[in-house]
Amino acid sequence: MFDLEQELKNLPEDPGVYIMHDKDDKIIYVGKAKILKNRVRQYFQKNSNHTPKVLAMVSNVAYFEYIVTDSETEALALECNLIKKHRPKYNILLKDDKHYPYIKVTINEPYPKVLKVRRLLKDGAKYYGPYVSGITIKNTLELVQKLFKPPTCHRKFPDDIRKGRPCLNYHINNCFAPCTGKVSKEEYRQVFFNICRFLDGNHKELIAELTEQMMKASQNMEYEKAADLRDKIQAVKDIEEHQKIINTDKQNDKDVIALAREESVAFCEVFFIRNGKVIGRESYKIDNTQHSTNEEILTDFVKQFYQNSEFIPEEILTEYEVDDSEAIMKWLSGIRKRKVTIAMPKRGEKLHLVEMVRKNADIALGNYKIKVMKEREKNTVLDMMQEQLRLEKRPYRIEAYDISNIQGTDNVGAMVVFENGKPAKRKYRIFKIKSFEGADDYAAMREVIYRRFRHALEEEEQVEKGTLLKRNAKFLPLPDLILLDGGKGHLNVITELLDMIEVDIETFGMVKNDKHRTRGLVSKNGEIELSATSPVFKLITHIQDEVHDTAISYHRKLRGKINSELDKINGIGEKRRKALLTTFKTIDKIKEATLDELLNVKEMDSKSAQSVYDYFRRNSDV
Repeated sequence: MFDLEQELKNLPEDPGVYIMHDKDDKIIYVGKAKILKNRVRQYFQKNSNHTPKVLAMVSNVAYFEYIVTDSETEALALECNLIKKHRPKYNILLKDDKHYPYIKVTINEPYPKVLKVRRLLKDGAKYYGPYVSGITIKNTLELVQKLFKPPTCHRKFPDDIRKGRPCLNYHINNCFAPCTGKVSKEEYRQVFFNICRFLDGNHKELIAELTEQMMKASQNMEYEKAADLRDKIQAVKDIEEHQKIINTDKQNDKDVIALAREESVAFCEVFFIRNGKVIGRESYKIDNTQHSTNEEILTDFVKQFYQNSEFIPEEILTEYEVDDSEAIMKWLSGIRKRKVTIAMPKRGEKLHLVEMVRKNADIALGNYKIKVMKEREKNTVLDMMQEQLRLEKRPYRIEAYDISNIQGTDNVGAMVVFENGKPAKRKYRIFKIKSFEGADDYAAMREVIYRRFRHALEEEEQVEKGTLLKRNAKFLPLPDLILLDGGKGHLNVITELLDMIEVDIETFGMVKNDKHRTRGLVSKNGEIELSATSPVFKLITHIQDEVHDTAISYHRKLRGKINSELDKINGIGEKRRKALLTTFKTIDKIKEATLDELLNVKEMDSKSAQSVYDYFRRNSDV
């Protein structure tokens, strides 16, 4: 039995970390203290003027434990690690950074590489990030590739030097091709040192280095190399010109942090300033902030953000005061190995800078609210759909199917997936019809649905046996609702099939009017009329358009491949190509045709027939 009064008396007068548990042994709060005895006792003093958050937390504490450390700085580091590990309910939580990618330059290796990673390792490599926005890291990597052309293949250097021919990237001037053996190890490493300079924002240093290389190349009459370096220098200068100049007086590196909040969510905006210019910015969403002050939010953000940061600047400017700033500055200085200051500007250029960052934090919060509102609208639409279609459950996953062919040839079926009212394009599937040739929408739809659920049943067995992880399955989970591009006939065929394979999923046909536009749905009980202005009707129209476009687009792609293959054959123009496809229907049939069969095709003569016959015999793997 935990004796609170006795445990409070036993608390040491040392620095350390305290850990609050609830009745289920779950960690609900982690904090650090300069003097454990004083800090922990404060929580349980009845006359203390506690915030609502502290009152709520204390009311749920069943017991606490503590860890003594040698210093407050050590306690701060331990606190950050425990919060990251346990993500306690009453701590302010920055989104787990394992989701955020980094750019890694393996400068610790003899032949470095540029990689996109999600884990920080203490391996001597240089890391840049984390990047909250996938677009930002994608654009940065593309820019690095364009400027420096590092190899992106899987060759290992120096083992693979002069082994095999250079890949396509070399021929399109997108790689400096160390595999050719024309690049020394020193030159190779210099490219990656320059990449690091670029990512660090040291543009002046980079331009000076590139200029020196350009002059040497010119003196050695390596004019092509000199021209390439000249273009790199200009590209870096162009980037510099587009970066906002913040501080021309003091060129120290700094991060500027501001906050925007509403209810239980907050956004911290960070601007990264290097050599007086903004080289990047990120917005970070923070949850569980409803009972916290702005100072508490900012303090916890600073601790969590810089805990595993690869780079800590000389100066951190914040919109609000940071609690325990002296301890945090000492901790960060220890990590950086040089002095770090944290300040809240009250006037002048630095205050103006914080205000600018605050405006961007407001924008990030506003964008988040719009996103949440749209999600709520989608949820409302799905609730309405459940009610209007009398579904047993909310249709989180909707699958729609359509068949496409041209004059009965090259039948394909498309499956599109909508999750929570949005297209899940990575889960779309295309089925080539295998069981027959010719135009038969019912048979094609039946084959597609059968194959889709056969795959799902096979994957379910593999998951049960432990031979397949559910997250790697391509046809799981099953849908909550099936929509068919077709009317009562399609519905009857598929309902009969689902009954036969014992799959119980609500299924409807999407019927169209005379103008081939969505009119409504048809169920086994008849047609369901929907208002053309209703959100449910608009979502169904979106789904029907999406599945139709997916089927048609793939069919065009397939037809394009066939046409392009025939276009490669001497003597085959548009008329003969159409004649061949009209006669044989598919490219496989043309490949298998005898010389006599080809000669019997209208528009073909002996020379063109021989060309087709010989082409597919020479390219039997095409």
